[in-house]
Amino acid sequence: MATHPASHPASHAHPADFPPVVPQLLHVVLDARDVRGEAEFWRMLLGLAYRPGDEAPEDGDDDTDWLVLTHPDGRRALAVQEVEQLTPSRWPEPGHPSVSHLDTTVPSRSALDAVHDLVLELGGELRLDRTDDPEEPLRAYASPEGHVFCVFVA
Repeated sequence: MATHPASHPASHAHPADFPPVVPQLLHVVLDARDVRGEAEFWRMLLGLAYRPGDEAPEDGDDDTDWLVLTHPDGRRALAVQEVEQLTPSRWPEPGHPSVSHLDTTVPSRSALDAVHDLVLELGGELRLDRTDDPEEPLRAYASPEGHVFCVFVA
């Protein structure tokens, strides 16, 4: 009897068990000390909307600890949750990986430059400039709460 090396659990499933149940990504959740400020950054940058009921209160008293941002058609995109502390990202410093980051694209180099101005205006910070790369010009940024994201031409 042959022994088989450990392999992916799905390789042991019976063909009748397929197709398997596949989890669907609902949204990405970002931590923030200032939930509304971080949500506003992403809302303005990505053209998102608040989930109904998550809009800023008219009386100015905003103690929200969880917000959901959606695409204009209502599909969820991002959520922002309150945390007491958030260790600042030091990426791209050597020894400090980004752990995870968001990738966004624009159609042209001129759009990349326009988005650069918008990111800075909204309070983002430039972390890496690779606009001189002829194959894939990009810039990497951190949001006001330090979440790393890239904008590249694709």
